[in-house]
Amino acid sequence: MQIERKARIFNIQKYSIYDGPGIRTLFFFKGCPLRCKWCSNPESLERKYQVMYQCKMCIDCGECVKVCPLMIHKMDEQEGVHYVDRSINCSGCRLCEEVCPKKALSIAGEDRLISDLLAIAKEDLPFYQTSGGGVTLGGGEVATQPDFAANLLMECQTVGIHTAIETCGHAPLKSLLKIAEFCDLFLYDMKHIDPDKHLEYTGVRNERILENLMELIERRYQVKVRMPLMKGLNSDSETIRRTINFLMPFKDRSNFQGIDLLPYHKLGVNKYDQLDKIYTVKEDLSLSEEDLDVIEEQIATYDFPVKVIRH
Repeated sequence: MQIERKARIFNIQKYSIYDGPGIRTLFFFKGCPLRCKWCSNPESLERKYQVMYQCKMCIDCGECVKVCPLMIHKMDEQEGVHYVDRSINCSGCRLCEEVCPKKALSIAGEDRLISDLLAIAKEDLPFYQTSGGGVTLGGGEVATQPDFAANLLMECQTVGIHTAIETCGHAPLKSLLKIAEFCDLFLYDMKHIDPDKHLEYTGVRNERILENLMELIERRYQVKVRMPLMKGLNSDSETIRRTINFLMPFKDRSNFQGIDLLPYHKLGVNKYDQLDKIYTVKEDLSLSEEDLDVIEEQIATYDFPVKVIRH
């Protein structure tokens, strides 16, 4: 008998080739304990429903104002223009989304059943089978909704689908272990090896993250480390050296699958405007191909499997 639960999801992406082996379907969970300055999914950070508003597409017709039961949508009486009152929490009714003639409005967040997501995952079984792919749960942070994640992965494995999760690792160990029982691969972020820098850039220290990583590897779960790279923040040779030294004891473990390097990109920056948020990164954190080659070569000298993931 299939277990049925609900989780709050904010996106579903098919035919991904960047988040685990083969062709994959990604389910993005809403809610995250980190506040990374460079986050490309700002709509993932809070568990609540959020109105995303593309003001350049709006024609100020006021249709959303008429249907919103909470009066989140308002018209400026002097200017005659529409705006979103961010002091009111959205209920997720989606009436504004439905009536907007220019599709300037969308609601981030939707409660989905395990059976719904499993049905979507099963649509692409032939692609998984031919490519060695499967389902990856991302976010946000999957471990903020561990019961749903574990049950969904269990159902995927039951029908022969390879399972993976992306995690920042900042979660109770018991939540990660609950998920681990049905997870074929952890894609585990290491954003900065220095706890003070980690706090500065993400809002939390990294001691729990590193402890959980060691626990998963020691317990023989399959783990691949993913290092988001931002020029000037964590790309210098000393930070790379310290990261590799931390991972060195696990180098020859059969369940440690090496390192993926994830270069900084600006995908998703426009979503901050849609949420009336400020993207605080002012400098260009992009790395050149030469920069990436140097880092890749530095890691390779330690005889670590390493790969640059280029979107």
